[in-house]
Amino acid sequence: MGSPARRTPNLFEAAAAYVAARAEDDQDGIDEASAWVSPEALSFGVGELACRAVVTLARERSMSPRAVAHDLLGLPAV
Repeated sequence: MGSPARRTPNLFEAAAAYVAARAEDDQDGIDEASAWVSPEALSFGVGELACRAVVTLARERSMSPRAVAHDLLGLPAV
């Protein structure tokens, strides 16, 4: 009997791994996650992750998503 088939990560798993690796300055992790899906799919997944993170932080902070996004990027308050 052969080894079990390796499952290919989906775009959201790739985005989560990519963003976590970027946050940890892990170039090997960045490169690995980048290879799992197309650049377009990774970009979509990272965008979706960013949106969900901003919405979650906005709820936790009782702020608007726009205000949280500006705060995270160090931009002037809106």
